[in-house]
Amino acid sequence: MKNNKLFIAIIIALVLGVGIGGYIHYNTSPEFIASFSKNIKILGTVFIRLIQMIIAPLVFSTLVVGIAKMGDMKMVGRVGGRAMGWFITASLISLLIGLFVVNITKPGVGLDIVMDSGSADDLLKAKANLSLEHFVEHMIPKSVFEAFSTNEILQIVVFSIFFGVALSAFGKEGEMVTKALDKISHVVLIMVGYVMWTAPLGVLGTIAAAVATYGFGIFALYIKYLLAFSLGIILLWIALLIVGYFIIGKRLFDLLRHIKAPLLIAFSTTSSEAVFPKLVEELEKFGAQKKIISFTLPLGYSFNLDGSMMYMTFASIFIAQVYGIDMPIEKQLLMLLVLMLTSKGVAGVPRASLIVVVATCSMFGIPPEGIALILPIDHFCDMARSMTNVLGNALSTVAVDKWEGHVAIEQEFVHDDEA
Repeated sequence: MKNNKLFIAIIIALVLGVGIGGYIHYNTSPEFIASFSKNIKILGTVFIRLIQMIIAPLVFSTLVVGIAKMGDMKMVGRVGGRAMGWFITASLISLLIGLFVVNITKPGVGLDIVMDSGSADDLLKAKANLSLEHFVEHMIPKSVFEAFSTNEILQIVVFSIFFGVALSAFGKEGEMVTKALDKISHVVLIMVGYVMWTAPLGVLGTIAAAVATYGFGIFALYIKYLLAFSLGIILLWIALLIVGYFIIGKRLFDLLRHIKAPLLIAFSTTSSEAVFPKLVEELEKFGAQKKIISFTLPLGYSFNLDGSMMYMTFASIFIAQVYGIDMPIEKQLLMLLVLMLTSKGVAGVPRASLIVVVATCSMFGIPPEGIALILPIDHFCDMARSMTNVLGNALSTVAVDKWEGHVAIEQEFVHDDEA
């Protein structure tokens, strides 16, 4: 019941945000709009920062406990192998769907949009962060305290895996530490319950600021682009849900019911970090093993970004179409393979999808300044990307749990009334 109340509160906040933002945009001065957007966005900032406050201890404690409880290092390797198998396959399918949709719909052909390339300066500079050297630095922490303080999930995951393996090798003498971290993870999840009630305010602030800034007209201007992108997202959801149904059957609908709040929060705030703690909680309620959740989900946040992957091929080819650059199929497939590599491990980089697109365009002779074309509506595309990433990570975690022979996931589960 509590989960349903939160879901309803978020829906109300979403509608209010759209209404308030629309009124401000069409009935006030540009100066007031800028001031309003800046101030109302603080609500979203408060919510995101509260979530970020508990990300590091939750990832560390759950992942270390999950590995330590597995005991058998062969099992750790097997679970990791199955998870990465899912991530690579899902990434390939997502990239292919983006490539297919953008070639069929051709949203960039004949599009006449005046752009301000200056708005893309930060992204053009940030593409240097996608070098091999930066990837290694982004993956391996030079200080675990720095990784914790900056919420670098991938770095925390790397340290946690080493710590968990060492703790498991310590045997019975390490059980006291494992139990302590297990208790810490449960305390943090209780904190999640408190923090999540600030989600409606975060949704209200984020949506109101976006609509107040851009108004409803932005959708009409980019209608062809948005429709094509929406088609890609729908096809990706269909593919993910079909695979999910083959793996867990009718329990897929139970899973969707459990993760409806995380999906909506991701959609509203465009933040995957905002969803992680709640997603852990809901997957546990669904019946997945905690040790599988704590191992697979953090990896998914770094390597399994299905919505973002689809967007990367879609946006890159879109910019090429706008500039009239011919991209034969063999060149597009090469771009796909490049994206398979360059997109991994950049989940912690702000606006990672756009940065990858900029770097890819530069590599294939497409003017990277074209990224400015899609900046005005990227916030709205990011809403769908973030929600799709959450679905993909939830499905991957449950799938790995099923492949590990966890047939004890109850057919009849405890309803949220008792949560």
